[in-house]
Amino acid sequence: MELEAALRDQVGKAIGRPVPQAPITKLKGDASNRSYYRVGTAPESWVLMVMPLDASKKSEEASKGEPSKELPFINVHRYLEGLGIRVPRILRYDEPAGMMVLEDLTDRTFEAALEGGKHRDELYTRAVDLLARLRAQAERHVDPQCLAFTRAFDEDLYDWELHHFREWGMEAWSGKKPTDAERAELDRVFRDIARHLAAAPRGFTHRDYQSRNIMVKDGELVVIDFQDALQGPRQYDLVALLRDSYVELDRGFVDAMLDRYIATFAQLTGERIEPQGFKAFFDLLTLQRKMKDAGRFEFINRVKGNPGFLVSIPASLRYVRDAFERRPEMGGLRKLVAKYVPELG
Repeated sequence: MELEAALRDQVGKAIGRPVPQAPITKLKGDASNRSYYRVGTAPESWVLMVMPLDASKKSEEASKGEPSKELPFINVHRYLEGLGIRVPRILRYDEPAGMMVLEDLTDRTFEAALEGGKHRDELYTRAVDLLARLRAQAERHVDPQCLAFTRAFDEDLYDWELHHFREWGMEAWSGKKPTDAERAELDRVFRDIARHLAAAPRGFTHRDYQSRNIMVKDGELVVIDFQDALQGPRQYDLVALLRDSYVELDRGFVDAMLDRYIATFAQLTGERIEPQGFKAFFDLLTLQRKMKDAGRFEFINRVKGNPGFLVSIPASLRYVRDAFERRPEMGGLRKLVAKYVPELG
């Protein structure tokens, strides 16, 4: 009851009038340590983000640097809003209480809007165009005050994520550890992949631009969950969107959307991107990202006690297998990991 009173109090302060009778609903959370509540009912409703008071202002996943002096959500939100990207409106932030009042974007995620498939092409075209616009704008407007420009997908981070898969995918699933020779081979190949990916030019990257982090409200696409943004290659957010563990797409459609991004980006910037190399890098990045996702989902299950993402592991592994097919030079790695994860064979 104390929490409910505090939530209503925060909304009252945000809108300038009390809401003593507003119903409160706990919303389904993500994999983070934040909780979300809806106060009120549409069209008079608000969403409260509740953060642990002892929560670090550093990314929960591996990231270099000290915790930010400012809440990353606030910092990156300000930057995206300045670019003209639609993000949720912040009505109040009470830092000592660890509570933020946000506009209610409803429960209609991009994933939910795709149900039935009738609007698939239109929705993905809009999401890809939005991503191209965001990236083009961000490359023109570099802001050292934005946290996303102070951290990056560097060689060490890519390598850490690959070993996250080794630990929570290969080893946890099979119950076996690689031999010393196999571990040395994994160390070498993972580092080579990480080095190659890290060598690509970097720019503003959402990091998790997928169907559950885009909301559809009043016909607009609203970007959420951007607080871990950092510097990464152009293909990274495209992998998150088009190789989404929650919504599987056929490769023909993926290629069409990659072509759309290339064309839109060229229209916005005048820069011509060579499609073949762009797509080859997309496939290598898919290999890295979806291995990491598969391992991460198991980590969330075993360490955080949240089994809700286990259902998305098979799709992640199918993407890895497809990427292996498109990058045959990775055959040695495929053979090794398939000993521990047979689905990749």
